[in-house]
Amino acid sequence: MDFTHAGELLAFVDEQQIGAVEEIMAKFGYLPGEKMAGAFNMLRPNDLIWSYMVNNYLKGKQPPAFDLLFWNSDSTRMAEANHSFYLRNCYLHNRLAKGEMVIGDRKLDLKKVTIPIYNLAAKEDHIAPAKSVFVGSALFGGPVTYVMAGSGHIAGVINPVAKPKYQYWTGGPVRGAFEQWVSQATEHPGTWWPNWMEWVTKGCKKVPARIPGDGKLKPLADAPGTYVRIKA
Repeated sequence: MDFTHAGELLAFVDEQQIGAVEEIMAKFGYLPGEKMAGAFNMLRPNDLIWSYMVNNYLKGKQPPAFDLLFWNSDSTRMAEANHSFYLRNCYLHNRLAKGEMVIGDRKLDLKKVTIPIYNLAAKEDHIAPAKSVFVGSALFGGPVTYVMAGSGHIAGVINPVAKPKYQYWTGGPVRGAFEQWVSQATEHPGTWWPNWMEWVTKGCKKVPARIPGDGKLKPLADAPGTYVRIKA
């Protein structure tokens, strides 16, 4: 929500660099997935670039089987208009946090969002830093439950219930400095998912799970879909 503390990605955001990205998107109608993946890899070059150059290219070792590497290789294309709007309005000018963003001739005001919100951050996230998520949480007009998971952008969120690798922290309301919240937060072993489940089901009754494709709209294809056959 607030991009003041957006981390190292801000190094790629200025008029000249956004203009270069827009030139690339103009050729395809979208930002190629490998361009997005390359930007994220450059944020952690020792782990995501040079380790493979040394171990796999120079030493000839096979990369170990690792589920998150499969996730990383499934890069995402970004639609041209959407990505350009996002880079300029969020990263470059931070208009949503300032109350200046306009969509469909309507100015967005986060203070009017009064429903309860569960906002998850990851302690070592290099894409959406925990401090940035904390500051953005204070922009809403309703109650916000801020939770900080261990590890980074992907592993900290996935952290499966059956085999948790990390911990998570909970604390009081989103007030004051981020560093103060962290110093007073309570650390919990295991994954944050049961905490979210307790939050999201509070005061609700359970109903049978919906069967996908059993309604009016029939599935176009079996999971995971035909898009997975498209090569970047």
